[in-house]
Amino acid sequence: MFSSIVTGSVSGLKSHLIHVEVDSSPGLPCFQMVGYLGSEVKEARERVKVALKNSGFTLPAKCINVNLSPASIRKSGTSYDLPIAVGLLVSLGEISPFRLDDTLLIGELGLDGEIRRVRGILPITRHACSAGIKRIILPLSNVNEGALVPDINVIGVSSLKEVCDYLTCPEEEADSLIAPAPHPDINDRVISELSSSGDFADVHGQTSVKRAAMVAAGGFHHMLMIGPPGSGKTMIAKRIPSILPPLTPEEALEVTSIYSVSGMLNEEHPLITTRPYISPHHTITGHALAGGGMFPRPGAISLAHRGVLFLDEMTEFRRDTLDIMRQPLEDKKVHIVRNTGAYTYPADFMLIAACNPCPCGYYPDRNKCSCTDVQVRRYISSISGPLLDRIDICCDVEPVNLCKPGERSTGISSSDMRKKIALARERQSERFKGKSIRFNSEMSGRDIEEYCELAPKEQLTMQSACESLGLSARSYHRILKVSRTIADLEDSDVITEEHLSEALFYRTSGLRYWGR
Repeated sequence: MFSSIVTGSVSGLKSHLIHVEVDSSPGLPCFQMVGYLGSEVKEARERVKVALKNSGFTLPAKCINVNLSPASIRKSGTSYDLPIAVGLLVSLGEISPFRLDDTLLIGELGLDGEIRRVRGILPITRHACSAGIKRIILPLSNVNEGALVPDINVIGVSSLKEVCDYLTCPEEEADSLIAPAPHPDINDRVISELSSSGDFADVHGQTSVKRAAMVAAGGFHHMLMIGPPGSGKTMIAKRIPSILPPLTPEEALEVTSIYSVSGMLNEEHPLITTRPYISPHHTITGHALAGGGMFPRPGAISLAHRGVLFLDEMTEFRRDTLDIMRQPLEDKKVHIVRNTGAYTYPADFMLIAACNPCPCGYYPDRNKCSCTDVQVRRYISSISGPLLDRIDICCDVEPVNLCKPGERSTGISSSDMRKKIALARERQSERFKGKSIRFNSEMSGRDIEEYCELAPKEQLTMQSACESLGLSARSYHRILKVSRTIADLEDSDVITEEHLSEALFYRTSGLRYWGR
C-alpha cells in the first residue's frame, strides 16, 4: 500500500514542503530509503524500526521503500523520523490516510517512541500555513513556538503512541484527546516590550558621544567609538538597544525564525520581543561570525539581525575576520555556499564598534602613552580602509573624571532620546513610503540625489570638504545620509550647513589615528 505524508525542511531560512512517500508490498523483506539523504536521515531507518517496536507495532516481512520528495533538495537533520513512522503505519493500514489530509508532521524519535524537539519549527510552520496546511503535529516541546503562527492548528505530542491514538480515534473526539495549542497575541506582546539594557541617564558626561549614538540610532547608521580604557564605550553600546524603536510583530517573527533555525529559542517563551544585542569575543572565527560550518547555521551577524552587533576591542579581531562583514554591511544578508547547497541568512544589523587608540590605550595623552607612532599606526591599521569606509559615524570618547565638578551630570535619558528617534523614524517612513527603503542609511545614490539636495552654500561646503579630505564617493554619500538623519532629528526638511558640519565631524573624527 502507498502513502504520502507531508513534512518540512529548512535550507538557510527558506522552508520547503517535503513529501514522505512510503510503499509496502510483498517481496524480499527490506527497508530502503532514497531521496538525496544526509547521514542523519539515513540513520532514521533504525530509529523508526526500534521506536515502532517499543510503541507496540510490529513491522511485517515486506519490501518497504521510502522516498523523500523532491529528490533535488538535500535532506538533513532528525526531523523526518515522525513522518516516516506515521507513513509506515498508514501504508500498513494502521492509520487512515484521510486523517492526514492538510496535515504536516515533524519530529525526532527516540528509541522508546518519545518525540523530541527539533530546530526550525517556526519558519516551517509559517511556510506550511501559507501553503494551505491546516494542521501541524509536532513535538510537545516545540508547541509554543509553532503556536506563534495563527490560522493553523498546532498539535503537540510527546510520543509515537500518542500520535497514533490521536489519529485513530473518532474525529469528533480528537480535540478532546489533544486540544490545539492556543495562539498568543503577538501584537500586544511585541509592542509592549522595550529593551531593558540600561538607561543613558546612567552615563555620566559624554554628551557628544550620546548625541552620536542618537544620530546612529535615528538612521540605523554604523558607529565606531575610539577612546581609552574605562571611558564608557561598552556602557554606551549596551544602552543603544534601549533607544531603538520596538520590533514590529513581523520583525519579531523574522528574528525568532533565525533563532529557531539556530536552536536557541526558549522552550516556554520562544517569541523574541526585544531587539538583539550580540557582542562576540575578539577571538571569534570567521565561520562563527558570518555563519557556516559543515552543517551551516546562522552566525553572530545574523543573530544580530534587526538589532545591534557590538564589536568591543575591534582592533583585537583578526583582520580577515572583520573583512568578512564588508559584503553583509552592504547587502544586508549573508550567502554561504557549500557542496550540500547554497544558504542565505539575513544580516540587517547596526554595527557598533569600540577600540583603543593604541596598544596601551592612552594615545594621544603622552603623560600616559609611551607607544611610538609606528606602533599606533600598526595597531589601528588592523581595521581595513574598506571596512572603515562603511562606518558612517566615528567619535572620540574622552575619559571622564567623576571627581571633577560637573562631570557627574547625566544629561538626556533613553526615554527622551527614544522619543526624538521615533519622530525621525516617522519622517523617514513618510519620505520612503511605497519604497523598499526604511532608513536613511539604506538610500542609494539616486535616492540621495532626490532626498538630500543641497543649497549652493552647502554644496560649496561639501566641495571644500571633498578637496581637503580626499573623500571617496562612498564617504561623500554617507556624509549626506548622516546629514539627512541629523536634519530629521531636528525636524528640518532641508539639510543646512550645521547639519553637514556635524556629519563631517563624525566622519573625520578618527582621521588622526588612521592618517587619512
